[in-house]
Amino acid sequence: MVKLGFIGAGTVGTALAISLSKKGYPVVATSSRRSSSAEKLAERVPGCSAVGSSQDVADTAELVFITTPDNAIATVAGEVKWHPGQGVVHCCGAESTAVLEAARRSGARTGAFHPLQTFASVEKALENIPGSTIAIEADTELLQTLKDIAGDLEGHWIELKAEHRAVYHASAVIACNYLVTLEKLATDIWHTFGIPRRQAIQALLPLVKGTIRNIENVGIPDCLTGPIARGDVATVKKHLEELALSSPELISTYRELGLQTIPIAREKGRIDEDGAGELEALLSSQRAD
Repeated sequence: MVKLGFIGAGTVGTALAISLSKKGYPVVATSSRRSSSAEKLAERVPGCSAVGSSQDVADTAELVFITTPDNAIATVAGEVKWHPGQGVVHCCGAESTAVLEAARRSGARTGAFHPLQTFASVEKALENIPGSTIAIEADTELLQTLKDIAGDLEGHWIELKAEHRAVYHASAVIACNYLVTLEKLATDIWHTFGIPRRQAIQALLPLVKGTIRNIENVGIPDCLTGPIARGDVATVKKHLEELALSSPELISTYRELGLQTIPIAREKGRIDEDGAGELEALLSSQRAD
């Protein structure tokens, strides 16, 4: 198997290095801005050495993953002297392989390999990577190698064109990061009636998990429930009135999400055009206010 190296030993690099090592890939070298991070990664991967520089990784590995912060990828690609035919891959969701242009000019094969997964910690990432989708963009010579790696990680690969990477990543932010924001806003409301955030989270989590299971098993739009799904204008009006008293800063968010939910309710077929129109008028009038 191709010898791998990792420039950047944070959560993403460490999780990928451990995962690939367990699948039989020789991970031979790693470097990091903090030598202690590289040493920690090397301790967890048999045969891997913590080396002193990015150039040392490039001189040792046949395929190098740049798993630094996104804003450092181009700098690393430009500072290292790459070998013709060597593979150089970044793991950024929003950037195309254009950020590796300096490596390409040196004769390296370039690619992007983005696991569509949250990397809150190394241990959680190791649990979550199997089954994840991995967005790949690569030179022809490198493309099959990255597809094989995705398969060995028990992932599902998609090819993603350069011009689609930013909007693909925006989708991931909405699905993942903004879910956290929504739960924070929901727990803020509980604080208005005296329930602390930790307790509110524990109360809401079964609802969130049930919703995610319904999305998986029933699908959109059929999984949609709640007042908009059933055209309950009176309840939505009551929500808006009460939010105006207790959490006025949330009204605009509630309204926008409601307006985006009406088309899903229409598609589900549980509300008629008159009911949808009433909801749109109610939520739009709140926007004007």
